[in-house]
Amino acid sequence: MAPRTDKTTALRVAVLADSDTRWKWGALTARRLTAGDRGGPAQRVEISGLLLRGRSTPTPRQLAEAGDVGIASDRVREVTAVEFLHEVRDEGYDVLVLALVGGAVQAMLHGLAALGPAARPVVVTGYVGVVYEKLADGLLLRHGADVVLANSRHDAERFRTVYEGVGADASAVTEAALPFLGGEPYRPKEGRDTVVFAAQPSVPASRAERTYLLRRLVEHARLHPDREVLLKLRSKPGEHTTHIEEIPYQRLAERIPGGPPPNLRLVYGHMGEVLDGADLLVTVSSTAALESLHRRIPTAVLTDLGVREALGNHHFIGSGLLTSWDHLDGGHRPEPDAGWLARQGVAADGTYATAYDAARARVEDLLAVGRLPAIAPYYTPATAPGYLPGILARHHLGPDGRPLPGTQRPRETGGLRGAVREAVREAARGAYRQGVQRVAPVIRRMGEL
Repeated sequence: MAPRTDKTTALRVAVLADSDTRWKWGALTARRLTAGDRGGPAQRVEISGLLLRGRSTPTPRQLAEAGDVGIASDRVREVTAVEFLHEVRDEGYDVLVLALVGGAVQAMLHGLAALGPAARPVVVTGYVGVVYEKLADGLLLRHGADVVLANSRHDAERFRTVYEGVGADASAVTEAALPFLGGEPYRPKEGRDTVVFAAQPSVPASRAERTYLLRRLVEHARLHPDREVLLKLRSKPGEHTTHIEEIPYQRLAERIPGGPPPNLRLVYGHMGEVLDGADLLVTVSSTAALESLHRRIPTAVLTDLGVREALGNHHFIGSGLLTSWDHLDGGHRPEPDAGWLARQGVAADGTYATAYDAARARVEDLLAVGRLPAIAPYYTPATAPGYLPGILARHHLGPDGRPLPGTQRPRETGGLRGAVREAVREAARGAYRQGVQRVAPVIRRMGEL
């Protein structure tokens, strides 16, 4: 591999993601981390996209809906965990962005450590949105990466506290921001009155609570017939996103007596484009609230189902955004607290333009090292012998991080046999997704009857 500081060669970056939301976060993070440097001519950057095969692997429609993330479709492909590790070993990437759930990050870190390449890449990871649950678990599963991105000053302080509290090195924690914040600042438009409800796949989880929220949205639309009311959906039935959606709003909407009112529509698409025409964003706890706040769009976080950790809306305590459908029906518009906004990194005051400076500088410094030290996660067979092996096994890795026997297969070089085997594999992948995305949720619901 050429020296990492050699500007004549392209900086090679790989993004590994396991869901549509994390793909968007990972790809945009990669772009922000490599957008120029501290002086001198910009280096050419090549970014490749790898999708980790599993229940939430994004579909082509979901990838398209993520919008322009700066990675050509012919540079995106699906891999298993073991294939990814071989890819890193063979391709010599300079930077890896692991846009994965915590357990998968931990498995990849141990797999990379077991490979022990002569010049390993800089490893970056983080969170795709609001961190309101499993703080310690998620953070410790990400420990070992060279850069653990925090989306705000508030998160950076919490992350360091967790690491230092267990005696782990906290130097990887780097304050940044959500990479997909942006868009034009909110400007009311004469004659336009649009309310957007940002639905979430798993919050709330129960049928009764989701039915309640849909009923209130319908009642709001009927109470304000001149107002356009949009139910912004994350995925279509059968598709999975970062979280499992076992009770899609689409199915519940089919049971609305008399059908939805004419001014209520179910919409998909890029959240930024939907927010372009929004005059009020309503949610239980979606990260869309942060996108909306960044653009100064009026934003409401519902308390109808309580302020509870299980819902994630407790994250917005002190924000000034907590309210109910009763108040919104009456015309109330929450006013966000400026101090809370600043701590969350969503204040549209010009600071966002420099939010990635520290992270970019850290990556550049690490690239300049030439030979990074071995990856050293907090969890090891000695510190977590009853936890770590199970995490690694889910990705077909042994307790030492090496691929389990039978998981390393030679790549087909072409010909009829290779084509047939690939067709069989694709059929198996389709059957797997059908099972985990459609059949399993039905069986679980039947078991609850």
